[in-house]
Amino acid sequence: MNPVDSTVWNAALERLLDDVYTFAMTGPRRHEDWARDVLAVMDRSVTDPRGWRTLEWQIDKEGRENVRPSYPFLPLTAEQVHTWTHPVTPSAGVELLASLTQEWFFEGRPVRTRADRDDVLADARTVLDRFGADAVFRTSSDLARSATSPDFLAGELAGGRSFTDHMMDLGLIAVSADEVGVFWSFNAN
Repeated sequence: MNPVDSTVWNAALERLLDDVYTFAMTGPRRHEDWARDVLAVMDRSVTDPRGWRTLEWQIDKEGRENVRPSYPFLPLTAEQVHTWTHPVTPSAGVELLASLTQEWFFEGRPVRTRADRDDVLADARTVLDRFGADAVFRTSSDLARSATSPDFLAGELAGGRSFTDHMMDLGLIAVSADEVGVFWSFNAN
């Protein structure tokens, strides 16, 4: 695990997720039940505890003002977050975060075939290193229903239970002793 500071985090996050329709935000861990902290991040009622970069598309800001504070996320409960997500290993979390750089269908350059595959995986690892060696990861992907280490780079993105109003979405949650991270990709068609 490499030390992560704001400069390293910001650069890796931008290279990784700035060009695709994603949500990438972090918040403080204030509750014993991490799902309550995840909901606070989705609802934007907390900010990054370190003041580091976050990513949110303009359409989400407009939806938050006109639809609901958690837009594009549905109004969820902590129980739903627990039930609708599945644990994954740290290495699977890295692959999943890297796969969020892909478009949903007919990706011309899926991560598994890109010349910069190792760089994309390194950026994903850098982003997740922020949460420390003891972090746990959960995903909404159906690929993790039966295995904690599915190969997220083997094929197209595979969602699960939808957390949003969009046609499909896919997310990764990182939980440490003092922070949570919420990384989500959307197919808005």
